[in-house]
Amino acid sequence: MDLPSFIWLWRIAAWSMGLSLTAYTALLLTGGAVWYLRSHQKRQFSWLRLLHLILGSTLVALVLLLLSVGIIGTLGEHGSLGHSWHLGAGLLVVSLVLASVAAATQINSKPWARSLHVTINALLFIAFAAVSYSGWTVVQQYLP
Repeated sequence: MDLPSFIWLWRIAAWSMGLSLTAYTALLLTGGAVWYLRSHQKRQFSWLRLLHLILGSTLVALVLLLLSVGIIGTLGEHGSLGHSWHLGAGLLVVSLVLASVAAATQINSKPWARSLHVTINALLFIAFAAVSYSGWTVVQQYLP
């Protein structure tokens, strides 16, 4: 099939991945600050919690964008999926992000949800490392 270059799609993926990692780091910092203020009986800063929620929503949007770009780009370039373990690593990241959101929605009503949310996000760190490494190996195939 004679298709146009997908380099523009890979650029979107690269920017989205960089922004995802930035959002994840900002979520770590804001989540840590919310935890510190809550656990030390300091006054709760509602703007900080709101910022954490906005960053979380941004991360969800970016990860779903990455999923769609990866699927469209891989299908367009190869005609099928599953050419490397990057697909599995990416699906793991998407699953963990969505599981983190599900746990976060339960934090106010279920005491165990907070520790589950934190545990999932620790696993997400490892998954992000895996998807970054596997993505780097995939990108090397397209560079001259």
